[in-house]
Amino acid sequence: MKKVLITGASRGIGRAAAEKFADRGYELYLICHMDVNDLKGLPGHHYAGDIGDHSFVERVFNDIDDLDVLVNNAGVSYVGLLQDMGISDWERVIRTNLTSAFNTCRLAIPKMVRAHSGKIVNISSQWGSAGASMEVAYSASKGGINAFTKALAKELAPSGIQVNAIACGVIDTDMNSFLSEEERQYLISEIPSDRMGKPEEVAELILSLSEGNDYLTGQVIALDGGWI
Repeated sequence: MKKVLITGASRGIGRAAAEKFADRGYELYLICHMDVNDLKGLPGHHYAGDIGDHSFVERVFNDIDDLDVLVNNAGVSYVGLLQDMGISDWERVIRTNLTSAFNTCRLAIPKMVRAHSGKIVNISSQWGSAGASMEVAYSASKGGINAFTKALAKELAPSGIQVNAIACGVIDTDMNSFLSEEERQYLISEIPSDRMGKPEEVAELILSLSEGNDYLTGQVIALDGGWI
């Protein structure tokens, strides 16, 4: 049975991905931030903790002998002027969105190298390429994920491991719940596909990258309805 580890698995894209992999018969290792009860209804092994804390991630990996797929999905945002942002908020965004990928990859890679196979899928954002006013920290963290993906793909290609990222546009998840209805409609009007993306659509692409072409690596794939 193939094994997959998914971070940020309690809701949105992470939960949709967990459901897709479960349907495909994978053994699931699922991480959320607050409470393992948030993972209720999903099969597999459940963990709650700070994904930016390497010691916590090490405890999770102590339960995993081998790993076929790693999905780095955990993410938080901060909306506001950079000059008003506190240092703790900056560190929280970078820790959750970028350091977390270092933590999981550092521990997953030896297992994948040993098997001479593996797939790493990082969930990024179009803001990582274009940048977003009022979301400087988030944009910086996702830009970091894009560069991390491209560099790590080159490093791991000789070992038969593929690393790709999905640069999401506006996906209808809790992360966008702060938007008013007027703001939502304005945003949708800017998207050529005339709607927000669905978590299930991102999950389908994650699964495809996890089971697909072994020659596809180092790519940041836009999934944004033609937005950017």
